[in-house]
Amino acid sequence: MSSTLTILVPSLLALLHYHIGITEAQLDIGVNYGMAADSLPSPATVVQLFKKCRIQKVRLLEPNSDVLEALEDSGIDVTLGIKNEDLPSIASNATAAERWFNSHVEPYIPVINFQYITVGNEVVPGDLAQYVLPAMQNIQNIINSYEYTGLRVSTVVGTATLGSLDPPSSGAFADEARADMVGIINFLLNTSSPLLVNAYPYFAFASDPDHVRLDYVQFTSTSPLVQDGKLNYSNMLDAIVDAFYWAMEKEGVSYVDAVVSESGWPSDGGGLWATPQLAKTYNQHFVQKFLAKQATPKRPDRYLEGFIYAMFNENQKPSGVDQHWGLFYPDGTPIYPLFS
Repeated sequence: MSSTLTILVPSLLALLHYHIGITEAQLDIGVNYGMAADSLPSPATVVQLFKKCRIQKVRLLEPNSDVLEALEDSGIDVTLGIKNEDLPSIASNATAAERWFNSHVEPYIPVINFQYITVGNEVVPGDLAQYVLPAMQNIQNIINSYEYTGLRVSTVVGTATLGSLDPPSSGAFADEARADMVGIINFLLNTSSPLLVNAYPYFAFASDPDHVRLDYVQFTSTSPLVQDGKLNYSNMLDAIVDAFYWAMEKEGVSYVDAVVSESGWPSDGGGLWATPQLAKTYNQHFVQKFLAKQATPKRPDRYLEGFIYAMFNENQKPSGVDQHWGLFYPDGTPIYPLFS
């Protein structure tokens, strides 16, 4: 056992009758629905596929009126993102924020259960980071004016936000992200909203497979592999999430939950370690973790949500692994069996 991470050595109709092996119950799991691909099924057909797979939550990185209309009265919880390029105007102009909300959220409130509005995706640290908090505040003010309860405002961050995460208790915000993150997490604390975190153990393994153990990143270890004080870790996803909890605690914020807004494993495009079998193993265990309502060693009593990245392979993304994170090909055929 190590105290560090780094030394751990056909047709769509046919699909709807395809048994793709987890449970008969409704799944408290989400998927990211990206659309950077040719010949995707219609949004209405995709929503039927969500229902067939009993997927209860979907994350949209940006508004799409056809998708939103297809999700009406579906019973699926929706996380809706504000595009990164829209942050400056929404942050600096309350009227622009209201226009965005009234175009993409308010008309659908009676028929869609919006769970989160996410203000930007992985822009902290960076040139757009300064706009995140004021944009969140402007959107929150609009929600308050409408007296919508249950709709939360957050942002999505990646591990680049952290200056340290190994071991998890060393978790701290990077110097270039800290000022923005302190304001953001205090906003989240005051509004009882979670921090959304994109977490990809695949990249840690693929960049250093000689020192990062495959069973640690694939949830297949049968015993703890990392000991961090009194806490034991058998998988890297938990370690990443706990590093964010530690980072927030070090800024005096102890009661903000985390949501795993993206995680997954590519099935192709990355050589030896990007295969359908490894992707299936990772996502199967990811789903099972959240179905079992397993939190993390640091916060074992907290509710943790998770979203798989992604619903479809997206061939309009850069070549390589970026095109191969999907559970389905763009024509709706499953890449490997996951749900049943």
